[in-house]
Amino acid sequence: MVAAKVVARIFQFLYAALQALYQQERGDEIVEYIPGVSTTSVADLPPAFLADHQNVVPKVLEAVSQAVEKAQYLLFTSVYELDPPVFEALKAKFAFPIYPIGPSVPHFELSKTLTTNQNDMDYLHWLDSQPKKSVLYISMGSFLRISKSQMDEIATEVKSSCVRVFWVARGDASELRDCVGDLGLVVPWCDQLRVLCHDSIGGFWSHCGWNSTLEAVYAGLPILTCPVSWDQIPNGKQIVEDWRIGYQVKKVGVELLVSSKEIAELVKKFMDVESEEGKDLRERAEQLQEVCRGAIANGGSSDRNLDAFLKDISQGHN
Repeated sequence: MVAAKVVARIFQFLYAALQALYQQERGDEIVEYIPGVSTTSVADLPPAFLADHQNVVPKVLEAVSQAVEKAQYLLFTSVYELDPPVFEALKAKFAFPIYPIGPSVPHFELSKTLTTNQNDMDYLHWLDSQPKKSVLYISMGSFLRISKSQMDEIATEVKSSCVRVFWVARGDASELRDCVGDLGLVVPWCDQLRVLCHDSIGGFWSHCGWNSTLEAVYAGLPILTCPVSWDQIPNGKQIVEDWRIGYQVKKVGVELLVSSKEIAELVKKFMDVESEEGKDLRERAEQLQEVCRGAIANGGSSDRNLDAFLKDISQGHN
């Protein structure tokens, strides 16, 4: 009950403060008072905290409070080393164990025999035929979508960049196929982690959902951030400003952060693996990859946390 009240007070304080800032059009206001979270701006926080979504936060608050009240453990799909201040802040607030056991991505599937599904084999063969680190993988996620007009704008500019692309587009992808032409491949679905880990992939244009972000880190790839809503927005900020393994294309809502004409130049710059900036970007991504894979290796932080969690539940933690 105490833990639930602590969470409730934190959410109430954040909601009141952020709503007031937003209403005063202070989206650039610096926020430094959220425990464990690096300096950020109001505009980089989930829109659920803002005035236009004021009915959402009370429901989130109620759900979290009820869950915390009953909790005996808190498991995270992330990696401790990716966010030490966050996990330390949580450990200081709650009496029950906090266990980051990620990255919770299907990495064990990579060692299995490839499927014989013809569609899978076709796109994997296409990737095999591309030069190393030459392909930009584009996926906007499964649920939240950007507008058709913005998608058309992005497709046109990506084509004009003359960069090879592998694009996952759900629904009618015929227009995208016509747009990317001989330089790309458009599919309705793929084994994302296997694709991200393919030698031909040099970068990931992502909506910044947390699962996709973890898969990109596991694969050691830089990211072009194009968040739509919810946690995608602070995830994008973390990728670009904290980890420094990506560039921003889109920040919040439906507005592009860069003009349509700048997209092609940004894509070229992002995929230039020989430039000093491109090398630095990929070096930092590879360093995070080592951290990520080290966590799930024998004796790593996530490996130890998973063992501790299993030990706790087998002994009946009180």
